[in-house]
Amino acid sequence: MSPSTPVICDTVAAAAYVKVTPATVRQWIRRGHIQRTGYDTAGRALVDLREVRAYLTKRSATAA
Repeated sequence: MSPSTPVICDTVAAAAYVKVTPATVRQWIRRGHIQRTGYDTAGRALVDLREVRAYLTKRSATAA
C-alpha cells in the first residue's frame, strides 16, 4: 500500500484501531481535528486512518 493511499473505515473501526470509543472519534470530527470522508451504505461516518494517526501523533507531540 502506498503512503498516499487513503485507508477509509467507519468510526467504530477507527476507534478500535486507536483504542478509544467511537464517540471520541465522532467528537474529533465535530471539533474539526479530523475530517469525515463520507458515509457508508448504513449511514456511518467514514474517516481516513492516516488522518486519525496523524492527529494522535500531533496531539502527543504537543502534550509532551
